[in-house]
Amino acid sequence: MDKQSHPQTLGVFAPVGHVIVSFPTQQDMGAAADALREAGFADENISRYTSDQMREQVDIDLAKASPLANLGQEINLARAHGELADEGYSFLVVKAKEEAQWTQVAEIARRFHAERAQRYGNFIIEELIEPSGEEQQTFESPARGLDAQTVSGKEEDRRR
Repeated sequence: MDKQSHPQTLGVFAPVGHVIVSFPTQQDMGAAADALREAGFADENISRYTSDQMREQVDIDLAKASPLANLGQEINLARAHGELADEGYSFLVVKAKEEAQWTQVAEIARRFHAERAQRYGNFIIEELIEPSGEEQQTFESPARGLDAQTVSGKEEDRRR
C-alpha cells in the first residue's frame, strides 16, 4: 500500500480489505511482519508504520476529515491509532480480503503481542482481537436493563 495515496472514506484513512494491527514495540511489529511473510503474505501486501508515521497520518486525516466521518467509526479509530502512536506503538497494515487471510493475520498478531487488529470491510470495521486491559463492549439499552447493573447498591436502594 502506498502511504502517500492510501484508501480513504470521507477523508479518513480506511483501508477496505486490509487489517490494521498495532504493536507495543517495533520488534513485535517486525517479527509479526516476518511471520506474515513466512505464512505467504507478499511484501507488497504488508505496510509498516512507525509511531511517528502513524501520528502524522492521523493528524492529516483529522485535519481533512469530512464532518460526515463522525457518523461512522473512522474518526474514533483514527484517534485511537493516534493515542497508541503517542505511546510508541508501531503498526502493520496488511492486505487481507478473505476471511482465512484476516483470521491468519489475527492469529499472528496475537502471537506477537498486538494490542488491536481491525479488519476494514466495505460496511464494517471489525475488531479481530480483544484489546488488552479492556472489558468487552456490550450493546446497552434501557430495554435490556444493562444500565441498572452499573448502579451502586446505595443508589439502587434509593430507587426502590
